[in-house]
Amino acid sequence: MKTEWRIFLIIAGFLLFASALYGGWTYGDGGQIEWVGTIALLLSFALCLMCGGFFWFVARRIDLRPEDRADAEIADGAGEVGFFSPGSYWPFGIALAATIAGLGLVFWQLWLLAIGLLAVVFAACGLLFEYYSGTRRTAEH
Repeated sequence: MKTEWRIFLIIAGFLLFASALYGGWTYGDGGQIEWVGTIALLLSFALCLMCGGFFWFVARRIDLRPEDRADAEIADGAGEVGFFSPGSYWPFGIALAATIAGLGLVFWQLWLLAIGLLAVVFAACGLLFEYYSGTRRTAEH
């Protein structure tokens, strides 16, 4: 976690500097500050600061991971990573549903947005409960 909080805080410092530079530059160029870009940069700074602060907070409470040690070997990071579905069609369904919801938002068609959001929820539930829905048919049967 030591690496993560450093990266986020470095980016946060850059965004704060960029925000001040952007605000000053737009004020000098047009006589007034361009608030949308300045506020967007400040909010990006705040987001990176929150993420960096969280990682810093967590890094103080856990032991060093192999990624944080200079003397670590590749084998130190070996082990169980997690379970990944070998062949699921639900991510495609989520992407398709998010596309429909995005089109509804772009064209401000509330009926299409509602259908898309409902489909996103349905597809996310399908992905979440894919292996908890009773017996699963395999090629052996």
